[in-house]
Amino acid sequence: MQLIGTLLVAISLIACNSHGQKDTIRRSDSLNSYKNRAFFGVVDSTLTKKYPFIHFERNHYKFYTENSANFEKLYYDFQQMIKHKDRKLNFYHIGGSHLQADIYTHEMRTYLQTNWPGLIGERGLVFPFDLAKTNNPWNYEFSSPNAWKSYRSPVDRPDSVDYGILGAVVECPDSAIQISFKYDKTKVKPGFDRLRIYHNKGDFPYALHFGADEILVLRKQTNTEVGYTDVYFTDELTSFSANFSRDTIAPYTMRILGFQLSNKEPGISYNTIGVNGAGLYTYLGNKYFEEQLKEFPPDFFAFSVGTNDANTTYANFRPEVFRANLDSVLQIVMRANPNCAILLTVPNDAFYKKKYLNKNVAREREMIIQLAKKYEAAVWDFYGIMGELGSAKTWTRAGLMRTDLVHFTADGYRLKGNMFYESFLKWLEQMELRQQQQNQKVNGSN
Repeated sequence: MQLIGTLLVAISLIACNSHGQKDTIRRSDSLNSYKNRAFFGVVDSTLTKKYPFIHFERNHYKFYTENSANFEKLYYDFQQMIKHKDRKLNFYHIGGSHLQADIYTHEMRTYLQTNWPGLIGERGLVFPFDLAKTNNPWNYEFSSPNAWKSYRSPVDRPDSVDYGILGAVVECPDSAIQISFKYDKTKVKPGFDRLRIYHNKGDFPYALHFGADEILVLRKQTNTEVGYTDVYFTDELTSFSANFSRDTIAPYTMRILGFQLSNKEPGISYNTIGVNGAGLYTYLGNKYFEEQLKEFPPDFFAFSVGTNDANTTYANFRPEVFRANLDSVLQIVMRANPNCAILLTVPNDAFYKKKYLNKNVAREREMIIQLAKKYEAAVWDFYGIMGELGSAKTWTRAGLMRTDLVHFTADGYRLKGNMFYESFLKWLEQMELRQQQQNQKVNGSN
């Protein structure tokens, strides 16, 4: 992987043919002509024989506009980050259960945080799904001796509970509370010297102590309007044990909406937002979504929402409602940062109730393309890569999807993560070729 990073930094495009693959020129109505190879060195090219039903040649970003100022800015910032190691870029990826598991998104995160020397990045947003008694990402774990009640935005909507960007809440009424965090099965464990705890708004009647690590605490600041406490440390940590205590007699229930693990290292902060069962309508109903997103504005935002939106009959699905909901969430992102690069991914093929072909995904793709034109966004058509309608059964027979014909196996998610990262590398090359072509035109006119 270091070799790929070096090639990109040096922009040694002549060496592309050394992969032993046949390059093809793909004509684009958007970003001029550029080379697109089915494989880029991340996904094993021998998989074409093992999985001949996968359209690896479609694994790339596609634009439907002649220009994309926000992706050009992202490319410039990315290259400057590689060259100078002077900045951090905030990447967000939103979805449902595919993302709560954080398997293929963590593959992407791992590549981005290990491919370029000196660009460690940070972990970013995490949620204690362990305490909510639901599936927690494998790459970290939370623990607590206290008993917690949980709420998930797709299924729990009491008037007393307001959700943030992560779409879940855990609460505990105890006067003494302990929450511990540590990394688990992952090779990327970026340290953090700032810990943000998203909690109840208003007065927060808890004293906060970090046990033996308290000696490393520089200061603690609580923002009662947004609802968080920031803790700054002298050194970077890779774990914490936070102890909350209150002396007030009046009953009080502490609510946790998530944690943010930050540092001063350059690189990518890759934030996964995903709750089992979530659709676009879910995130639109999360009161503090936009407010919290603005705290760390996105430079890149990938949408992988739509599986749950499409999980209904053909007659009941309303493409115009899906489009309106997606447009509304896009507007939230653009208000947080008008220069944010948007990637719209087409959901995977999935069966309705495990036995009915679901033609709604193709209808979602039409709406996604319409909005890609509106926002000069890129599209990653995973539905097309899979093989489109009915391909979920083929993937299941190959051991890449589960028998529910909706979710993937661990191998399937890892393959998806590899393809997702490879498509990003192809985009980097695409932008470099576009820049070369523009320079040639300018030089040729002089």
